Amino acid sequence: MTEAIEPRYPDLLVETGWLADHLGDAALRLYDCTTYLRYAAPGAGIPYTVESGRRDYETAHISGSAFLDLQGELSRADSPYRFTMLPLDDLARVFGRKGIGDGLRVVLYSRGATQWATRIWWMLRAVGFDNAAILNGGWEKWEREGRAVETGSRDYPAARLTAVPRPGLFVGKDDVLAAIGDAGVCTLNALAADLHSGENPRYGRPGRIPGSVNVPALSLSDPEAKTLLPLARAKQAFEAAGVTPNRRIISYCGGGIAATLDAFLLHQLGYEDITVYDNSLSEWAKDESLPIETGR
Repeated sequence: MTEAIEPRYPDLLVETGWLADHLGDAALRLYDCTTYLRYAAPGAGIPYTVESGRRDYETAHISGSAFLDLQGELSRADSPYRFTMLPLDDLARVFGRKGIGDGLRVVLYSRGATQWATRIWWMLRAVGFDNAAILNGGWEKWEREGRAVETGSRDYPAARLTAVPRPGLFVGKDDVLAAIGDAGVCTLNALAADLHSGENPRYGRPGRIPGSVNVPALSLSDPEAKTLLPLARAKQAFEAAGVTPNRRIISYCGGGIAATLDAFLLHQLGYEDITVYDNSLSEWAKDESLPIETGR
């Protein structure tokens, strides 16, 4: 029997029972972070179209929650990629307008996959806000348990968020390129195995960043319950792929979303030097000047 591992930061993952007991807390801010990717047919020229989860949020959401639109509110409108980060000071101002601020406790959840919540959690860390947590099991677990929901929409009053930027939590292609062949860096692909091997050409040129290893984000949660794997099992998966705490970790995926779920669990395991390649393969696979490899 695998011995349980305690998280380095136990307040960063909350259970549905805890949230139900704290819905009335004056300092709590709760957000639905759902986005959907509608994968395009082969040959369409784009990997997917993006659909906001706002409609489903308005149909039903956890009582008291507001909505964060990742592409519509929190990403650069002038980028050729779907989820490019805003400049950190601008991002902090948007979060403040949405009600996230100093002295408040934030809980994030999503539907379908936890990675949408972890993406916004990682973005909050990048602007220096550390009092945010992920709801384990997300909307699906809450709904399955018959807990309080409501319809329509709500917004929180604007709050003052003092930005303490951590620019190193996201990197661009130049940093990733420089890391190839560096034994002190582990480049970690959070996409599915067929995308890692190059069997699926969804993002353009098939394949992966040379030398990168693969721990799919979808393998790190229970597909039915939507809860994250116990940390002991996550640790086994990372170490089996060669992801060890003595190396810098660059996590990537298709657009910098799934990569944040791997990053969240590594953070909980106590890894110290983790970053996310923001535009990931959406950028890398389209740039013919950048190397790519295929095969298992």
